[in-house]
Amino acid sequence: MMNVLDSEVMIFAGTHSTELAKRVCTYMDTSLGKARVQSFPDGELIVKLEEDVRGRDCYVILSTCEPVNDSLMELLIYIDCLRRASAGRITCVIPYFGYARQDRKDEGRVPITAKLVANLITAAGAHRVLALDLHAAQIQGFFDICVDHLSATPVFVDYFTRHRAELGELCLVSPDVGNVKVAEGMANLLGGDLAIINKRRLSGSMVTTGNLIGNVSGKTVLMFDDMISTAGTVVEAAKLVMEKGAVDVIAAATHPVLVGPAVDRLLSSPISKVVVCNTIPFAQRCSPLKGKLVELCVGSLLGQAIHRIHNNQSVSALFKFTAGTKR
Repeated sequence: MMNVLDSEVMIFAGTHSTELAKRVCTYMDTSLGKARVQSFPDGELIVKLEEDVRGRDCYVILSTCEPVNDSLMELLIYIDCLRRASAGRITCVIPYFGYARQDRKDEGRVPITAKLVANLITAAGAHRVLALDLHAAQIQGFFDICVDHLSATPVFVDYFTRHRAELGELCLVSPDVGNVKVAEGMANLLGGDLAIINKRRLSGSMVTTGNLIGNVSGKTVLMFDDMISTAGTVVEAAKLVMEKGAVDVIAAATHPVLVGPAVDRLLSSPISKVVVCNTIPFAQRCSPLKGKLVELCVGSLLGQAIHRIHNNQSVSALFKFTAGTKR
């Protein structure tokens, strides 16, 4: 079999990650692999490669976002298609990993679906996974294949450094205790204070905020999280810090899941700006947020990682100058 180092990189795009994959290809000065994803009337999917991949180093960029089950099935079919076409190495680039919140048994008689998904990807024939800001770092250990877990904080640091003068006196706030490490790292990188909010989840879409540890009075509050889903956590946290004297609130998250009441909640919240990455497409459903929403591109970050993996270079070099990942 051809050594993958001697072959060209081939990048394929999932249905909901085509634009991001094009950005990666632009950074790497290559073209997107030719393939078709078709859906039968009963909902079944088929992937057809339209060029030879034998012995090649292949990357499938596909976020398992809404519709999550369809996206996951598409990824598995893509892997199987590449494997049966004799690809030299198959790397799944998963900017957003669906089912990541089901990472442990927090009560009786519930599954650990994140582990199940890891098993499915491995069984389908993937050789490697490249993920971005997993909801829980332990998911990296769910796989029996190599996983590179990147942080999107360099993209955020670049953006907020360029706008640092506009932020004034800054306080980084972690909306929950699980994200304290990232908030602390960002405070060190951007130059700001740190505060923490403890929260209690009432249901899948409802949370209640408790105490604020730290001082936000007279400061611009910047809140970081790995995702904004229904926006319950971030909106309640924003209300709390404004009550405590903050002058402005900016929310930042890698993954704009933004489902259910998220758009309405953000529109009516004291949050002035929502900064997210393009790991999940959201243009149509989030059009009402156009005035508040800022989208950053992770294409170059993923492109750097793919280049390093292909050339057997250290991916850990990309971990420098980051605020780490959520625990």
